[in-house]
Amino acid sequence: MSLLHRASSTESLTHLPRSRSPISRDGASDEETQVVRSERGLSYNPLSSPSPSLQAPTSTTTNKEHPRNNDIGAHEVPRSKRLAQVAAAVLYCLLAAGVVFGYAALKPVLIAEGVYRERCSLDEKEQEVRVCRGQELRLNLLFTLAAVTTNIAALPIGTILDRYGPRVTGTVGAFFLALGALFLASAGPRVDLYIPGYLFLALGGPFVFISSFQLSNAFPTRSGLILALLTGAFDTSSAVFLVYRLVYEWTSGRATLKVFFLGYLVVPVGVLLAQGLLMPGTSYKTAGELLATKVTAEEEADAAKARDDRDSASGGDHVRQDSEESNTPTITPTSNTTVSEITALLGTDKAASTTLAETRGRAPHASGVEGALHHLPARRQLLSPWFILLALFTMLQMLRINLFVATIRPQYEFLLGSYAAARKLNSFFDVALPLGGIVGIPFIGILLDSVDTLYVLVVLVIGGLIVGALGLVRQNEPAAYAGVVLFVLYRPLYYTAVSDYSAKVFGFRTFGKVYGLVICAAGLFNLLQTVLDGAMQGRFEGDPRVVNAALMVATALVGGGLIIWVWVQERKMVAERVGDDGAEDERQAFLG
Repeated sequence: MSLLHRASSTESLTHLPRSRSPISRDGASDEETQVVRSERGLSYNPLSSPSPSLQAPTSTTTNKEHPRNNDIGAHEVPRSKRLAQVAAAVLYCLLAAGVVFGYAALKPVLIAEGVYRERCSLDEKEQEVRVCRGQELRLNLLFTLAAVTTNIAALPIGTILDRYGPRVTGTVGAFFLALGALFLASAGPRVDLYIPGYLFLALGGPFVFISSFQLSNAFPTRSGLILALLTGAFDTSSAVFLVYRLVYEWTSGRATLKVFFLGYLVVPVGVLLAQGLLMPGTSYKTAGELLATKVTAEEEADAAKARDDRDSASGGDHVRQDSEESNTPTITPTSNTTVSEITALLGTDKAASTTLAETRGRAPHASGVEGALHHLPARRQLLSPWFILLALFTMLQMLRINLFVATIRPQYEFLLGSYAAARKLNSFFDVALPLGGIVGIPFIGILLDSVDTLYVLVVLVIGGLIVGALGLVRQNEPAAYAGVVLFVLYRPLYYTAVSDYSAKVFGFRTFGKVYGLVICAAGLFNLLQTVLDGAMQGRFEGDPRVVNAALMVATALVGGGLIIWVWVQERKMVAERVGDDGAEDERQAFLG
């Protein structure tokens, strides 16, 4: 298998059909598909004079869709530094990326500290209820707003990342984390800083998390594993509040909220130092962009060799005359070291032996949906069923996930019919949630790197339905624990699969906008969490089964629609690739 046929889990060269009309198979004009052609960076065409659209991009090139064009190749950075960058990103994502989702572990501390106790009525206080209804709803609102903020922020974060790079994005995240910790340390009954403080923590997390995605390109052959590590760190970061709760209980309440959050300021300071001293200022090039660099370098070397041979055969004056009459710019040969470094970085021994003749004009034929919309601008990508169905599915799953995290104890207090059993299950969940991210890392990486995206979606839909079904079972502790175990394994797979799907289908050139808008829409939809929580507590008298069943049915409908769409489109793409292979083989045979 040639180097161009090798596909990473996050990016590949875009498949560009050789259409015989000015309009491509997706209705994109030549102007729109020019984005793909320029990605390949061809600077030499032995058959005809190169057109401007095929020239290698330069530092002065501007692009309204993609304003940054100075991304670095992984081969330009020492391996040890790239390893340190990945390790640092995993560490600070572990401490900050999704810390607000450890709310289930923090909630008992908030209750013990009397947060929002003033919202209880006099009768409720006299009866010494554990948590009154007003306090419960206000505490759940704290988490709901934080979850919504985390998701809505993905869109502006993606735009900032696309425009200013990962270092600026991570630095902004460190600032918000510090602000959130200071607010929470200063909060009290007289000044309600709990909500704004938790919101700033929720805002800082995705800034440092999303800006780390590009590090998957630091090691292109291990991109799936790196994404799984980062997502696992995101999930495991919920353990920060679990550890704090254990310390709080061990010290009999002496480790107050103020003490903890003042100590937590160490984390944003560490993130800030990492951004300034270690992290790259611009994103790493994707595997496709690295391969384009390699192909361009080889073609430039071929062009230089051809000029030298022609110079030797025809004489210097003839060559100079040809150069003056030709519109083709003079090409400077690229160092062979660059070619060998990129080859070693991208592939195996077979890839290392790939020649220019094997790679020129070929697009990767990886199975699945890779490259489906890489050639379209962001506006057309956002109007496609690929995006709409993904957004709807993500909105439903994120609502289900966040509702479960926020209400696990009252849900199972009803389903198990016992507060003690629900509390025991909640304690198990507090430990299992971060462990699920850790345990799932290798399996998720292998799944995304080796399994077709269609089948990953099938696993997501079926898994979501099973978790939903287990949430309908009453008076059955084994079913309750099985539901929790499946949930903590499903959550990291879901988050990683959404980003993987976005990268494969839409490409990294528009990743910030597309992925950001998906998560943003899901965040806005999560405002329904307060409504559903209120319905469970009020109209349904604590019974979560009606809400869980409705969400399960919606998941089946939307998830089934997404699977059918991807299956149909994948079959079309495979058919077109087979046809293009035949046409390309005929062209190569004709050219000799």
